[in-house]
Amino acid sequence: MENIEQKPYDPSNYERATLEEYGYKEHKVLKTTWKVVSIILLIFAALMIYYSVIIIAIQSVNSNKLPNKFASFTFDNYANMFTNSQMNESIKNTFLVSICATAIATVFGTLVGIGAYFLPPKAKARLTLINNIPLLNADIVTGISFMLIFLVIKNIFPYVFGFWSILAAHVYFIMPYIVLSVMPKMKEIDPNMLDASLDLGVKPMHSLRKVIIPAIKGGIFSGMVLAFTISFEDFAVSYFNKGNGFQTFSIWTYVSANKKSLFEGAYAFSTFLTLIMILGIVAYNFLVPFIKDKLAKREMKKTTKGSSK
Repeated sequence: MENIEQKPYDPSNYERATLEEYGYKEHKVLKTTWKVVSIILLIFAALMIYYSVIIIAIQSVNSNKLPNKFASFTFDNYANMFTNSQMNESIKNTFLVSICATAIATVFGTLVGIGAYFLPPKAKARLTLINNIPLLNADIVTGISFMLIFLVIKNIFPYVFGFWSILAAHVYFIMPYIVLSVMPKMKEIDPNMLDASLDLGVKPMHSLRKVIIPAIKGGIFSGMVLAFTISFEDFAVSYFNKGNGFQTFSIWTYVSANKKSLFEGAYAFSTFLTLIMILGIVAYNFLVPFIKDKLAKREMKKTTKGSSK
């Protein structure tokens, strides 16, 4: 047999198969169509989410009292935003109820969340189930249920309807949010921290205040903000438990709109509140990383100075 000389392998000597030969189709038209459709769906979803906010913002600079026609651009609604005494009273009531309810719910919700962490698994599961009931329950059901309870209590305390009835109802349905924010944070803590502090002679309440709460303050703060927001914008529960003469901003807006006498400053206040919240979120997202970076650099400098000494 003749010796066949084998040449070294060189990929350039062979033809490369194309993707089309494997049956691949690029579908340029389909990709372009899907890209256009996805953009349209994104814009549509954004409009559906922010439609009401945009309409209120437009109406806040409308000189016409009726929302169905834009007359001319004006800032008079913002200048006269707090000239309506009834609206001012409703805003004050809203802040009063939300702040008090959030403070009470934060204290009790934090304690419940901490206590639930140390429960046995079965007891913790039962507590979690009970805690989730107010979250899953419809607002109108919660409102009517509390109304029926306060109707019974009214025989003993005639003036229970009003601030106290709304406050109790708000604490009930916002406290679960605090509990759900605290419990995951408790899982991030070293379980030996509390035992170690107790072994060092710290009393349980001081250990709770000095060790546990500083470690879960992020969860407490996020739950508190969420609870305040939910309490501030509530309508259904407040409406059924308001009593006579006590109105929150949402109830006052609903009643005024039904009477077709809604004050123009309500649009301006709602837009102003939205802008404040947006600016707060943006400032928080920019300032917190900046502050953390500054603190980290300061700690690094201290560590460097200490090691050099």
